Amino acid sequence: MSTVLVVEDEFGIADLFDAILSDEGYRVLTAINGQHALEVLAKERADLIFTDFMMPVLDGPGLLRAMADDPALRGIPVVLMSSLPETTVAKRCSGYVSFMRKPFNVSNVIETAARFLVRPDGTGA
Repeated sequence: MSTVLVVEDEFGIADLFDAILSDEGYRVLTAINGQHALEVLAKERADLIFTDFMMPVLDGPGLLRAMADDPALRGIPVVLMSSLPETTVAKRCSGYVSFMRKPFNVSNVIETAARFLVRPDGTGA
């Protein structure tokens, strides 16, 4: 079973991702910021990460930098999410494999996860 880590400081969005991705058959972990995500990743491997761009403590760009510096984490694909345009976000960070503009719809979350993961029924990726 593929594991997805959702890094989001807005609990409603994190809960929505958990519901959507769990319904699709993925195992979902959550973290409230980039620092918490690194703590989670030290204990459990994720196959895909959805992370918010702007968060307290350690933001999305900081998380991407920390992951790039860690050989154990650098290969995990990261989807960056923001209400800002991608052109603005891309000026502050790199290393993500996909960008999702907020607000997003459920099908966008499902399609994005399926691009990078294999579901229990063998579909996707």
